[in-house]
Amino acid sequence: MCDLAAELEISRATLFRRVGNRDQLLAEILWSMTEDVFDARSRGEYGSGADRIAGVVGEFVRTVNEAAEFREFLRREPERALRILTTKASVIQSRTIAKLEELIDAEIREGALTPPLPVSDLAYLVVRIAESFIYTDVITGGEPDAAKARAAISALLR
Repeated sequence: MCDLAAELEISRATLFRRVGNRDQLLAEILWSMTEDVFDARSRGEYGSGADRIAGVVGEFVRTVNEAAEFREFLRREPERALRILTTKASVIQSRTIAKLEELIDAEIREGALTPPLPVSDLAYLVVRIAESFIYTDVITGGEPDAAKARAAISALLR
């Protein structure tokens, strides 16, 4: 934060007033990247209904898993990363759930999906499945796997 304040030629106090603490700044940066990736994957051709939701989320997971800088952040600071990325203390999970709710609602409006749960619960569950296969190495020591995320989401939605 000191280096950033110096680069911006502002005081640390001003920087903290504008962006909050380091975790809040990291969360906003990570959200901007998350949103870009999610929106790009949402424009892809994956069919409709359950196939579309599973395809979008599966490709999102694959893209995140292949991002070397992201994997390095997880390796270097696993506790901070999980706190910033997967808890209610951060904006990332709640905003991702909201994005997914929009995607699910669109498929419902098109008549392509009959959700097995209320949309908010379904979006939350799908995000948690995606997180499970993004952060597998940090949580269980296993390998992150987008194909498993896609299969699990597809099974849930059918």
